[in-house]
Amino acid sequence: MSEEPRSLKSVFQAAERKRLALEGTYEANSPTYRDDLAEALQLYHECIQIINKISLFSSNEALEDIATSDLPYLLVNYRIAELVQKVSTQSPQERKTVLNKARDAYERFLHLLDSYSILSESDSKLFAKYNEDPAAFSTISTADPAARRNAKIANFKTEKELKSKLEYMRNSPRYLEDGGDEEAVRELYLTNIAFCTHMAFQGLEGINREMEILAQAPIPLMPRATTVEDDERRRREANGNDGYSDRLDPPLSSLLSSGNGPLLSKEGKPLRPFTLTSNRQELQRGVFRPGHNLPTMTIDEYLEEERRRGNIIEGGGEASMRQPEPDEDNIEKADAETMKAREWDEFKEANPRGSGNTLNRG
Repeated sequence: MSEEPRSLKSVFQAAERKRLALEGTYEANSPTYRDDLAEALQLYHECIQIINKISLFSSNEALEDIATSDLPYLLVNYRIAELVQKVSTQSPQERKTVLNKARDAYERFLHLLDSYSILSESDSKLFAKYNEDPAAFSTISTADPAARRNAKIANFKTEKELKSKLEYMRNSPRYLEDGGDEEAVRELYLTNIAFCTHMAFQGLEGINREMEILAQAPIPLMPRATTVEDDERRRREANGNDGYSDRLDPPLSSLLSSGNGPLLSKEGKPLRPFTLTSNRQELQRGVFRPGHNLPTMTIDEYLEEERRRGNIIEGGGEASMRQPEPDEDNIEKADAETMKAREWDEFKEANPRGSGNTLNRG
């Protein structure tokens, strides 16, 4: 029995629940997050298929021709662009592919709004500017730092105002989607579309900035999927798979995988790393040895070695005040001491105490 096709409303509501659940998740690298992200994208793509199948939107219609309940479906491509950018990649080239998919989704979203004349005057000018040169598009055209700063502040204020307005409308009973005033609900949907339009232009500018960074990323020399085992296998195939290898040791992966196997082959060739030890007593002594290095000399031996190297200064204290005993047998030293004392006496006679005090005599 085949399953009945689901309605657009049920698929869209399921996609929205998945998207809101992803917004509250911070573990972007977990398998569960990747599975939920893929499921949300699949649901939104299913919405696109249903919309195209039933021809919900037409270029011959105006905004007034769209039913209030169908306005949220205008955001399907915008949601796809948001979610696609969250897909994890492994290389700059894969990231470029993801960004191009997001750019295409943003463009389809803006073209749809433009066909219904939903874009405001300022947004229409931005969209025309984007169509002139998509790769160089920026919401801030000037290069003046002060003007760029003021433009960024204005964009931030616009975003903040739209968020505050949406939060107020969603908390007001008048704007309830089920049972609320239809005109109020329509205003809520259009305000949400205006907010998403503003964020779409910000997203396109962010894609261009990221593309500029990825353009400077180095190109890998070999594909990411290539592993050491693949290289070893190709090398063996190139050598005729005769077991010959110009490598002195096998790959590290094979050494680690065979850590529990035999140490030597039948021919005596080592099969895994091992450590040579002198005897079993050395191993036994190492069992109860502390983890830190033990000292190799005593403190006295260390001080003696430092004294031998001249790193210890001796003297000082009372020992430095002691005059050495004169050696009476050393006549030359005694004569030198006598001459020094005599010269000092002659100096004191020639220069009596206070003779130099000529300016402040007592």
